[in-house]
Parts: sequence; structure tokens; C-alpha cells
Amino acid sequence: MTRRVLIIDDEPAIRDMVTFALRAEFETVAVGDVREAQLAIADHVPDLILLDWMLPGISGIEFARRLRREMLTRYVPIIMLTARGEENDRVGGLEAGVDDYVVKPFSARELLARMRAVLRRARGEDVDGTVSVGGLRLDTAAHRVHAGDAAVPIGPTEYRLLLFFMTHPDRVFSRPQLLDHVWGGNVYIEERTVDVHIRRLRKLLEEHGLDGMVQTVRGSGYRFSATTG
Repeated sequence: MTRRVLIIDDEPAIRDMVTFALRAEFETVAVGDVREAQLAIADHVPDLILLDWMLPGISGIEFARRLRREMLTRYVPIIMLTARGEENDRVGGLEAGVDDYVVKPFSARELLARMRAVLRRARGEDVDGTVSVGGLRLDTAAHRVHAGDAAVPIGPTEYRLLLFFMTHPDRVFSRPQLLDHVWGGNVYIEERTVDVHIRRLRKLLEEHGLDGMVQTVRGSGYRFSATTG
């Protein structure tokens, strides 16, 4: 699936330049203020947000804090775009929950490199392309899953679901959030589809005694945790 990037900047020239630079690799939505950004997020949670520091009505820093407080956007990577490059400014941005900081003027090549790096970190990919939680190991390059030394045969949807869970352990996600992050917000399927694939994933892990890692949180959704007690 093509990853979606939300560009929030009140300068039309910057929005146009960034949209043009990303066109070959990403789907983009560009807005000029926080109100438009909130509408865009409600329509489809993006995979990454490019956020200008200086916005009308509210600063990008304050909006980043707001995004981190909201469950829907708590784990969406944010890159701050700003002309303020002093150390105190960068520290302030990072403390607000921003994942990276790109100082204007910037090149399209630098921005793309930083976006790719932030997205890799958000997916939990380490140097050798593996993610491990408890007794499970997922190879992101080969798309293979192992429980201990045993291979776990897994379909593409259950693989994406497991990858998302393993890169966001011990966090509770509602069905709509899982639909957004695993299937994509522009795919119109019923929420109970999540339950179907959760059952399939648990059945795959049950043979290895690991089905308890996929936990139902009553009234909230699902959590993936190595702690099954």
C-alpha cells in the first residue's frame, strides 16, 4: 500500500514543493492550518506527518503535543519543518513528541532520507531486518515468522497485523485504529473483519503456545504483549 503523508504548512509554495518532491513515493495531502489537518486525519490517519512550526492560531509544537495526546495519532511519526534551527528549538520539538527535525531551507533528497528513516523506525525494523517480541521473531526482509526455531506459516494479512502488533507491543488499539494502520483508512471493510483475522492469528500462534500474546481488552480493542499473565 502507498504510504500517506500529511503536510501541514501555511506557505503554499512549501506545500507545493514538498508535494512535488514526494509524488513518486508517497500519497500526499497538503493543508494550511490545524483545522484542515484535523479534518484530514479524521478522514484517514496518515502514515507520517510533516508539520510546520509556525502555523496560524496555534504553533506546530502545541499541535504536536495535542497529536501525541490523541489515541488516533499517538503513534504517527511527526517530522517538524521549521526555519528555527537552534539547539533549544530542536530539543523543544523532540520533547513535544516530534520524531525528527528538518530545518528550512532543505533539499528534497534530505527530506526523503529523513522520512524513510523515521518510517523504518516506526515499523520497528532494526539493522538486520528482524523484530522480536517474547518467543516470536519476524524477518521483515523475507516476510517470515518463527516461534523459537519453528517456522510459522502465515498469510499476508495476518503478517501485516502481526508486524504492526510486534512493533507496537503493550499498547491497546481499537478496531478502527487497526483498520487504519493495517488495512488503510481508505479501505471500506467492516470492523468485524479485524476479529476474523485476530482469530486466525491466534490459531496460528496457538500451536506454539503463544496465542495468549494477542489479548482482548474488553471495551477497548486488542493488545499484543509478551506478558500473558
